[in-house]
Amino acid sequence: MAIKVLVVSDYRETQSVRPEAELFIGLQGAGVEVTIMTFGEALYAERFRQAGIRVIDFHPVNKFDSKEKERIRVELIAGQYDVMHLFNSRAIINGIRAARGLVVKVVLYRGYTGNIHWYDPTAYLKYLHPRVDKVVCIAKATQEFLQRQLFSNKEKAVAIHKGHDKAWYANIGAIKMEAEVGIPNAAFKVICVANNRPMKGIRYLLKATHSLPESLPIHLILVGKDMDAGEGRALIDSSPNRSRIHLLGYRTNVLELVAASDVFALSSIKGEATTKAVIEAMSLGVTPIITSIPGNRELVLNEQCGLVVVPHDPKAIASAILRLYNDRPLTKKLGEMARQHIHQNFNIEHTILQTKALYESLADRSIE
Repeated sequence: MAIKVLVVSDYRETQSVRPEAELFIGLQGAGVEVTIMTFGEALYAERFRQAGIRVIDFHPVNKFDSKEKERIRVELIAGQYDVMHLFNSRAIINGIRAARGLVVKVVLYRGYTGNIHWYDPTAYLKYLHPRVDKVVCIAKATQEFLQRQLFSNKEKAVAIHKGHDKAWYANIGAIKMEAEVGIPNAAFKVICVANNRPMKGIRYLLKATHSLPESLPIHLILVGKDMDAGEGRALIDSSPNRSRIHLLGYRTNVLELVAASDVFALSSIKGEATTKAVIEAMSLGVTPIITSIPGNRELVLNEQCGLVVVPHDPKAIASAILRLYNDRPLTKKLGEMARQHIHQNFNIEHTILQTKALYESLADRSIE
């Protein structure tokens, strides 16, 4: 008898949700009976249906809404689900309330390290709520942080990586940077893809350009929103390499830009946990430079598949960039090892098997 799982998540953005969406397609193929509640206009909806997944055109738009809570509850009762898997704040708060008094097991997703504290009353509306059976954390650091907030039942937090498939990147070609954005094709290209939030530490990456020799053709490419926000503009304008800092904003061809780069750099200072943009770069064979914050611990093995530097240190970032610039064979080797590391340790097949095993343990039976 198949284990029945109700998923409530937002699949309107295809690129960012791909690993999650493909996980449930894989689980359906592995014998789990998956039903997905999402926005009807979600681009992944048809892909789900083609895989045999039932799609319900619904997703809560408010965090506390009795009608939306009741819509989920009616489905839980009618479908007699074994597990409900919730992925965002609106789904989590309404879903937990909908499950009150029912036998369904409640599973939450957690992709951020931090911002949950046992002394914060609002934490008991979501991750610390006693009705929650498991929280799937995408990194061990996230799991360990959550366990420190749990006085009992520390087994509630489990770590399962968000897996990727190397086939997703097989046909991604590097664009010609000179034609696309005016950067010489022969330049040494360092790219960062992010939306500039404080935890990303973009200011330290910009400060690193102040320590790079002006004579070297090293270009920094920033893809994402608000890269020059706050002190960013002043740091760019005062950099001796300002003419080689490129703000590209939001782009739909991000992977092609990354594939055309030599290095992917992310200077995060907190919160990150196996960042998707870094995984994508590594899957494309691009050497990463990242910081040694807890969430990055499993992602890049220093000197084996990339370089890891201390956070809040622009000179350390500059030194890592210079080292790779001056040693192209090392850059190429680390990039290839990065590709292998993701395939071996962040493989979606592993994620499917581990998630299936979690569901089986909660339902207390195996899937035939």
